[in-house]
Amino acid sequence: MSTAHHPIAVIGAGLGGLTLARVLTAAGVEVAVFDLDADRHARTQGGMLDIHEDSGQAALHAAGLHEEFRRLVLPGAEAMRILDRHAAVHLEQRDEDSTHARPEVDRGELRDLLLDSLPAGTVRWGAKAVGTATLPDGRHRVTLAGGAAFTADLLIGADGAWSKVRPLVSAAVPADTGVCFAEADLRDADVRHPGAAAVVGAGMLFALGDGKGFLAHRESDGSLHVYTAVSAAPGWPDGVDLTDTPAVKAAVLEQFPDWHPSLRALVADADGPLVLRRIVALPVGHRWDRVPGVTLLGDAAHVMSPFAGEGANGAMLDGAELGLALLAHPGDTEAALLRYERAMFPRAEAAAAESAAGQVLCLAADAPRGLVAQFAADQEPDQAA
Repeated sequence: MSTAHHPIAVIGAGLGGLTLARVLTAAGVEVAVFDLDADRHARTQGGMLDIHEDSGQAALHAAGLHEEFRRLVLPGAEAMRILDRHAAVHLEQRDEDSTHARPEVDRGELRDLLLDSLPAGTVRWGAKAVGTATLPDGRHRVTLAGGAAFTADLLIGADGAWSKVRPLVSAAVPADTGVCFAEADLRDADVRHPGAAAVVGAGMLFALGDGKGFLAHRESDGSLHVYTAVSAAPGWPDGVDLTDTPAVKAAVLEQFPDWHPSLRALVADADGPLVLRRIVALPVGHRWDRVPGVTLLGDAAHVMSPFAGEGANGAMLDGAELGLALLAHPGDTEAALLRYERAMFPRAEAAAAESAAGQVLCLAADAPRGLVAQFAADQEPDQAA
């Protein structure tokens, strides 16, 4: 049986892989994207994203989708509140005109925008990569669950933290950062959860202290998406049935015994199950030697903690810059990959370092003091002006 072959294959239909596919297909370059999900609606895509002017928005400009993106922005969502564990407000910012450099959009809507911009059939759904290998002729083989396989001249790993493509270029694996997120939703918040809606406010909430906290934001459908951050050993909460929602809620709330009731309610009153996610990261400055015909982008290249909001933005910029490099070097893939990696490595290193520092800042024993100080410093007028 013959094996299918693709000149360019991307593993992973996340924001980074889709941005790359959009840049290439818009220029008439064919690309095949493979994703493990059964279809685009197989699972929810998470909450809101703040799209940075110098990264995510720059990528959307390169993809020719910035105007369409602007129509997805949730007005007023750049508002922010920083509280301590007693629900005392330390900093509050309003967003009355939504003209800032980090507008908020729904991740699922942004992904749909990218998917809808691609030619039909670009994404091959239900194609889970389980192994990769470099062949003697320089091509790369990808084996899929179920036994099917294909080869590619250029293989791009956009397949997340546990990438199946990464072993072709690097032996690095993500390490546990010691932090676990418990994700929850409170639906129709203004009507069904008015107390939670009030404490979160119109945009983003940080309620921090004692090495833990609640991060929450208002979504475009009127719900609240909550990330409860706990510094915990691997395996936490040991012995709890993760399918037993009341038991999971109790295990999370045990970490916040003396926190204000309005903050505990973000977990206690959540609708549906809580989802626990360990936060992992690759080493800051992760890079690899140039390997012919293969590269990585997004979390596959530089997964980091979410405490600087750089993950999705960096992945999209990776995809755009890789696409532009390939278009700038037609017929010379190695020159394109070298150009892309030389620019991506230092940029990703800086973002990963910022993310690691943000985690320390947000989960410090005296939080939210450091975070408030950082925002105050960022807002000071330029002394040189």
